Amino acid sequence: MTEGAHRIRAQHTESTVTVYQAYPPEIGLPAARDGCFPAVWKRDRMTWIKPSFLWMMYRCGWGAKEGQEVVLAVEITREGFEWALQRACLTAYERGLHADRAAWKRQLKRAPSRVQWDPERDLRLRPLAHRSLQLGLVGEAARLYADEWTVAVTDVTPLAHTVHALVRDGDLDAARQLLPRESPYPVTEGALAQLHL
Repeated sequence: MTEGAHRIRAQHTESTVTVYQAYPPEIGLPAARDGCFPAVWKRDRMTWIKPSFLWMMYRCGWGAKEGQEVVLAVEITREGFEWALQRACLTAYERGLHADRAAWKRQLKRAPSRVQWDPERDLRLRPLAHRSLQLGLVGEAARLYADEWTVAVTDVTPLAHTVHALVRDGDLDAARQLLPRESPYPVTEGALAQLHL
Protein backbone atom coordinates (compact mmCIF):
# COMPACT_ATOMS: atom_id res chain seq x y z
CA MET A 1 0.00 0.00 0.00
CA THR A 2 1.33 3.45 -0.89
CA GLU A 3 1.81 5.81 2.02
CA GLY A 4 -0.18 9.04 1.91
CA ALA A 5 2.10 12.06 2.12
CA HIS A 6 0.22 13.41 5.14
CA ARG A 7 -1.10 10.80 7.51
CA ILE A 8 -0.90 10.48 11.27
CA ARG A 9 0.80 7.27 12.28
CA ALA A 10 0.87 6.45 15.97
CA GLN A 11 0.67 3.76 18.58
CA HIS A 12 -2.91 4.01 19.79
CA THR A 13 -5.69 2.18 21.60
CA GLU A 14 -9.43 2.80 21.64
CA SER A 15 -8.95 5.58 24.20
CA THR A 16 -5.31 6.74 24.03
CA VAL A 17 -2.53 7.74 21.66
CA THR A 18 1.20 7.66 22.43
CA VAL A 19 3.37 10.67 21.68
CA TYR A 20 7.06 11.27 22.35
CA GLN A 21 9.10 14.04 23.90
CA ALA A 22 12.67 14.32 25.20
CA TYR A 23 13.75 16.31 28.25
CA PRO A 24 16.68 16.92 30.56
CA PRO A 25 16.80 14.54 33.55
CA GLU A 26 15.37 17.10 35.98
CA ILE A 27 12.09 17.03 34.04
CA GLY A 28 12.09 13.63 32.35
CA LEU A 29 12.94 11.46 35.35
CA PRO A 30 10.29 12.87 37.74
CA ALA A 31 7.70 12.77 34.94
CA ALA A 32 8.36 9.07 34.33
CA ARG A 33 8.53 8.29 38.05
CA ASP A 34 5.28 10.07 38.92
CA GLY A 35 3.38 9.53 35.68
CA CYS A 36 2.78 13.27 35.25
CA PHE A 37 4.72 16.41 34.47
CA PRO A 38 6.42 18.07 37.45
CA ALA A 39 5.73 21.65 38.53
CA VAL A 40 9.02 22.74 36.94
CA TRP A 41 7.55 21.85 33.51
CA LYS A 42 6.58 25.23 32.06
CA ARG A 43 2.91 25.16 31.18
CA ASP A 44 3.06 28.62 29.58
CA ARG A 45 5.55 27.60 26.86
CA MET A 46 4.88 25.85 23.58
CA THR A 47 5.59 22.12 23.70
CA TRP A 48 5.86 19.85 20.68
CA ILE A 49 4.60 16.28 20.77
CA LYS A 50 5.47 13.67 18.16
CA PRO A 51 3.57 10.43 17.50
CA SER A 52 6.56 9.01 15.58
CA PHE A 53 9.23 7.23 17.64
CA LEU A 54 11.82 7.47 14.85
CA TRP A 55 11.17 11.17 14.25
CA MET A 56 11.76 11.67 17.98
CA MET A 57 15.02 9.73 17.66
CA TYR A 58 16.04 12.03 14.82
CA ARG A 59 15.18 15.09 16.91
CA CYS A 60 16.93 13.99 20.12
CA GLY A 61 19.82 12.05 18.59
CA TRP A 62 18.72 8.79 20.22
CA GLY A 63 18.64 10.57 23.58
CA ALA A 64 22.20 11.86 23.27
CA LYS A 65 21.57 15.57 22.66
CA GLU A 66 22.07 17.92 25.57
CA GLY A 67 18.78 18.67 27.31
CA GLN A 68 17.11 15.71 25.59
CA GLU A 69 18.71 12.82 27.45
CA VAL A 70 15.45 11.34 28.78
CA VAL A 71 13.05 10.14 26.09
CA LEU A 72 9.45 9.87 27.22
CA ALA A 73 6.50 7.99 25.75
CA VAL A 74 3.47 9.98 26.88
CA GLU A 75 0.13 8.24 26.60
CA ILE A 76 -2.64 10.84 26.25
CA THR A 77 -6.37 10.65 25.72
CA ARG A 78 -7.56 10.45 22.15
CA GLU A 79 -10.16 13.02 23.13
CA GLY A 80 -7.43 15.51 24.01
CA PHE A 81 -5.33 14.68 20.95
CA GLU A 82 -8.31 15.21 18.66
CA TRP A 83 -9.27 18.43 20.49
CA ALA A 84 -5.80 19.78 19.65
CA LEU A 85 -6.00 18.63 16.02
CA GLN A 86 -9.42 20.20 15.50
CA ARG A 87 -8.16 23.57 16.77
CA ALA A 88 -4.77 23.47 15.06
CA CYS A 89 -3.33 25.74 12.42
CA LEU A 90 -0.50 24.85 10.05
CA THR A 91 2.78 26.54 10.95
CA ALA A 92 3.24 27.81 7.39
CA TYR A 93 0.95 29.71 5.03
CA GLU A 94 -0.28 27.68 2.06
CA ARG A 95 -2.04 29.21 -0.91
CA GLY A 96 -5.40 27.57 -1.50
CA LEU A 97 -5.63 26.26 2.05
CA HIS A 98 -5.80 29.71 3.66
CA ALA A 99 -7.82 32.67 2.34
CA ASP A 100 -4.67 34.82 2.34
CA ARG A 101 -1.50 35.33 4.38
CA ALA A 102 -3.16 37.78 6.78
CA ALA A 103 -6.00 35.33 7.53
CA TRP A 104 -3.47 32.56 8.19
CA LYS A 105 -1.52 34.82 10.59
CA ARG A 106 -4.69 35.66 12.51
CA GLN A 107 -5.62 31.99 12.75
CA LEU A 108 -2.10 31.04 13.85
CA LYS A 109 -2.10 33.67 16.57
CA ARG A 110 -5.42 32.41 18.00
CA ALA A 111 -4.81 28.67 17.64
CA PRO A 112 -3.95 26.72 20.82
CA SER A 113 -2.16 24.15 18.68
CA ARG A 114 -0.06 24.06 15.53
CA VAL A 115 0.72 21.35 13.03
CA GLN A 116 3.95 20.91 11.16
CA TRP A 117 4.62 18.08 8.71
CA ASP A 118 8.24 16.97 8.56
CA PRO A 119 9.79 14.08 6.62
CA GLU A 120 9.40 10.77 8.46
CA ARG A 121 12.66 8.96 9.22
CA ASP A 122 13.94 5.44 8.69
CA LEU A 123 16.07 3.47 11.15
CA ARG A 124 19.20 5.30 9.98
CA LEU A 125 17.26 8.56 10.49
CA ARG A 126 17.29 9.35 6.78
CA PRO A 127 14.25 11.27 5.46
CA LEU A 128 11.42 9.32 3.83
CA ALA A 129 8.97 10.54 1.20
CA HIS A 130 5.97 10.68 3.54
CA ARG A 131 5.49 13.13 6.37
CA SER A 132 5.35 12.84 10.15
CA LEU A 133 3.08 14.96 12.32
CA GLN A 134 4.54 17.38 14.86
CA LEU A 135 1.85 18.89 17.07
CA GLY A 136 2.70 22.09 18.94
CA LEU A 137 0.66 22.93 22.02
CA VAL A 138 0.55 26.39 23.58
CA GLY A 139 -1.50 28.14 26.26
CA GLU A 140 -4.68 26.24 27.04
CA ALA A 141 -3.59 23.20 24.99
CA ALA A 142 -0.26 22.89 26.82
CA ARG A 143 -1.96 23.09 30.21
CA LEU A 144 -4.61 20.53 29.23
CA TYR A 145 -1.91 18.21 27.87
CA ALA A 146 0.12 18.32 31.08
CA ASP A 147 -2.69 18.27 33.60
CA GLU A 148 -5.70 16.56 32.03
CA TRP A 149 -4.87 14.55 28.91
CA THR A 150 -1.83 12.67 30.20
CA VAL A 151 -2.70 9.09 31.18
CA ALA A 152 0.80 7.61 31.60
CA VAL A 153 4.45 8.62 31.16
CA THR A 154 7.13 6.01 30.45
CA ASP A 155 10.89 6.47 30.19
CA VAL A 156 11.82 4.81 26.88
CA THR A 157 15.45 5.97 26.91
CA PRO A 158 16.72 2.38 27.36
CA LEU A 159 14.70 1.34 24.30
CA ALA A 160 16.16 4.24 22.30
CA HIS A 161 19.70 3.23 23.27
CA THR A 162 19.08 -0.46 22.48
CA VAL A 163 17.59 0.26 19.06
CA HIS A 164 20.43 2.69 18.29
CA ALA A 165 23.06 0.09 19.24
CA LEU A 166 21.44 -2.46 16.92
CA VAL A 167 21.34 0.09 14.09
CA ARG A 168 25.02 0.92 14.65
CA ASP A 169 25.81 -2.81 14.52
CA GLY A 170 23.91 -3.13 11.26
CA ASP A 171 21.21 -5.40 12.68
CA LEU A 172 18.26 -3.50 11.25
CA ASP A 173 15.87 -6.46 11.43
CA ALA A 174 16.39 -6.81 15.19
CA ALA A 175 16.11 -3.02 15.60
CA ARG A 176 12.86 -2.97 13.62
CA GLN A 177 11.34 -5.67 15.83
CA LEU A 178 11.77 -3.41 18.88
CA LEU A 179 10.08 -0.34 17.39
CA PRO A 180 6.69 0.69 18.79
CA ARG A 181 3.88 -0.47 16.49
CA GLU A 182 2.62 2.69 14.81
CA SER A 183 -0.39 2.42 12.54
CA PRO A 184 -2.54 4.98 10.71
CA TYR A 185 -4.57 6.99 13.17
CA PRO A 186 -8.27 7.13 12.23
CA VAL A 187 -9.39 10.56 11.10
CA THR A 188 -12.81 11.22 9.57
CA GLU A 189 -12.31 12.06 5.91
CA GLY A 190 -12.39 15.81 5.34
CA ALA A 191 -12.72 16.62 9.04
CA LEU A 192 -9.20 18.03 9.23
CA ALA A 193 -8.72 19.22 5.66
CA GLN A 194 -7.10 22.42 6.96
CA LEU A 195 -4.20 20.20 8.12
CA HIS A 196 -3.89 18.17 4.88
CA LEU A 197 -5.77 15.26 6.48
